[in-house]
Amino acid sequence: MEIVKNLNQSSIVKTFLIIILGSLALTISAKIKIPFYPVPMTMQTFVVMLLGIAFGYKIGLATVSLYLFEGIAGLPVFSNSPEKGVGLVYFTGPTMGYLIGFLSATLIAGTISSNDNILKIISKLLLSVSTIYILGVLWLGTLIGWDKPILEFGVYPFLLAEIFKLALLVIISKKIINLRKFI
Repeated sequence: MEIVKNLNQSSIVKTFLIIILGSLALTISAKIKIPFYPVPMTMQTFVVMLLGIAFGYKIGLATVSLYLFEGIAGLPVFSNSPEKGVGLVYFTGPTMGYLIGFLSATLIAGTISSNDNILKIISKLLLSVSTIYILGVLWLGTLIGWDKPILEFGVYPFLLAEIFKLALLVIISKKIINLRKFI
């Protein structure tokens, strides 16, 4: 019985460590950016989907949730923080829809399995990244006004980079999914 208890405790500690390291990876990816207005281009969408693929949807969602909580609590984890503010003030700015979309993207990417064929992987990743942009544009339009060129601000500048990120994820997804065995 003691062995089972120690294994469970070890598994819990390992899971928390993975979640914290994943949150750190998201923070680093937020700081790798190309400034655009009103939403910067970062590596976050890549890392969000990578977390879902590598950890599965449960640990992936916990990781993204921790990251969002850290940002809302005032830690400078978001792309333009602290110069554009921290905490809830920053979170409710132009990028909030995209940040919330990270949750749905992780959920969908986390459903990719080693049995999925290439078309199924591509479809899931396209749906995954699309939810980020749909929620992002909905919030951006609400925040800055629907009369503004929302797609020119919040989608079009990012499409080429997203295609590259998705292609890279498709290529490496079968290898990354093997990480789940170690969790």
